[in-house]
Amino acid sequence: MSDWLRTLEGTPAGHDLALALALGAAVLHALFGALQKGRHDPWLSRAAIDASYGLMALPFAVFVVPWPEPHMWPIFAGVFVIHAGYKLLQAATYDRAAFTVVYPVVRGTGPLVTVALAGLVFGERFSPGQWLGVACLSGGILALAGWNLRTVTAGRATMVPALWLAAGTGVFVAAYTTFDAYGIRATANPFTFLAWFFVIDSLLMPALTFRRWSGLGLSGILPLLRRGVFGALVAFASFGSIMLATRLDKVGEAAVLRETSTVFAALIGWLVLGERTGRVQIALMAVIAAGAVMVEMLG
Repeated sequence: MSDWLRTLEGTPAGHDLALALALGAAVLHALFGALQKGRHDPWLSRAAIDASYGLMALPFAVFVVPWPEPHMWPIFAGVFVIHAGYKLLQAATYDRAAFTVVYPVVRGTGPLVTVALAGLVFGERFSPGQWLGVACLSGGILALAGWNLRTVTAGRATMVPALWLAAGTGVFVAAYTTFDAYGIRATANPFTFLAWFFVIDSLLMPALTFRRWSGLGLSGILPLLRRGVFGALVAFASFGSIMLATRLDKVGEAAVLRETSTVFAALIGWLVLGERTGRVQIALMAVIAAGAVMVEMLG
């Protein structure tokens, strides 16, 4: 399969596949965020997910995919550091505010920074129409966060620090998107990067939360383990899809399209988490979707 993917890189067929992968990642990423935010402690939820996907990926990394080239190990070290910062900020953000408020801020900050970084690192260029689409998408996302902020009454005392943390998390999203795209392009076999990514990325959160698990008891651990296994499967599909999309086509376009996850996150927040969604929010979600369409069609 890796040989087939390499033949698609930089081709119209590769562009179409990257588009499908990025949109699929958007749906799955919103689901992944809701799994971490849900009714459990977000630190323990993330630890359960990370441990699950690390254990699942380990046999593939060791026995199935080709061994990483020597130059990949410093890249994996960078992956660990950047994703560690992202996870710590994200968990701290989810601790302090409603999912439908902070998630849009995280995802709205990321595209603008990612597009700029993709221009610096990969020499990608956006047309004026595409930049207008990015502005619509990010502006719609941030406006959605502002509207949600007006309607949320719970946790008002922690809302301001949560929003700052969310913006910082968005910068880390841009950093890991760009760096991961560099990493998956640096190895001959993209599945080598993916398998070792999930192994290495799984190490931090279980170690940080080890003491918290001891006081849960079996009745508290089992639901988290079930969530962890399901979240791991979602992570494989979500992060794997967006990483492959960035190898097949432009990093900036894939990153922007993924941020339509905000629309799906709002739907999950309304349908699953019981958070309100009104007409203004629906209109802003239409602006977000229109921005994503402009980025795709005006390139």
